[in-house]
Amino acid sequence: MNVKWTIRREWLLLAIILVIALAVGFRAPVFLTWRNALDIANDSSILAILVLGQMIVLLTRGIDLSVASNLALTGMVCALLGRAWPGAPLFVLVLVALMVGALLGAINGWLITRFDLPPIVVTLGTLSAYRGAIFVASNGAWISDQDIHTSIKGLPREVWLGLPALVWIAIAVVSLGALFLRYRHEGREIYALGNNPHAAQYVGISIASRLFLVYTISGMLAGLAGLLWVGRYSIAFTELAAGYELTVIAACVIGGVSIGGGVGSVVGASLGVLFIGVVNGALPVIQVSPFWQQAIAGAVILISVAVNARADRVAGRQILDKQGVRT
Repeated sequence: MNVKWTIRREWLLLAIILVIALAVGFRAPVFLTWRNALDIANDSSILAILVLGQMIVLLTRGIDLSVASNLALTGMVCALLGRAWPGAPLFVLVLVALMVGALLGAINGWLITRFDLPPIVVTLGTLSAYRGAIFVASNGAWISDQDIHTSIKGLPREVWLGLPALVWIAIAVVSLGALFLRYRHEGREIYALGNNPHAAQYVGISIASRLFLVYTISGMLAGLAGLLWVGRYSIAFTELAAGYELTVIAACVIGGVSIGGGVGSVVGASLGVLFIGVVNGALPVIQVSPFWQQAIAGAVILISVAVNARADRVAGRQILDKQGVRT
């Protein structure tokens, strides 16, 4: 995709978001308050973390349908660990979340690369498998507020320098993701792989290792999101975040990440998250039925896919260094 087109698309999406916010604010001025802006940002933070991981996968022409199940399973593991070990330090719980999530993501990557299976088939299978694992681990029981570790519940409720901790964590994750894709050769190779897998292999990029990497990263971020989700909502159960993977994919597509691979930016994906956050926040304010939320999201996805398909016909940008690609 042409860089100028990408920038124009991002500005257009930002303009649409502003028009929606101003229109809703005209009808309900409370929507334009700083407090409401913080609420939208806080509500969108976990989605932003998941979207970054999904974006990296989509860049390789793959897809990860298991992110919500990974989130739920990792959240349950952390909740069970916290209940069994009340004195567990927060950093240990965070480390466990990252490791469990990365392991689940690595399973996806291993199955895809080892047996050359389609990502949609593998992650659809692990979506169900991870949900089943939650039921087995918890014996079908819920872990409610009184049994959630105090540190897990406390982290999402922290406020640092005037902003919720969730917002700071999302900013940190998104910023690191942008730096990785922009300045690390692995990040540039991910774009190259998605743009033209055959050419990427020809210049020496290890396709298997890059695919394994992106699914592991996606899983790790889903694990972090699982800990934060359980802490924020103070509950863990088998159907936690069921169907949320569709919202994650929607945010990516709305933000200009192509399902055809090789196209997308962190800024665009973040705007996709903001769009969904603003729409979700606006509907209750203007007293629109929540069922319209899915209809609106579906319509926007179709429009975004059509726009992306049109843009894909534009000459692509250079994605490899002139000196070649390091492996």
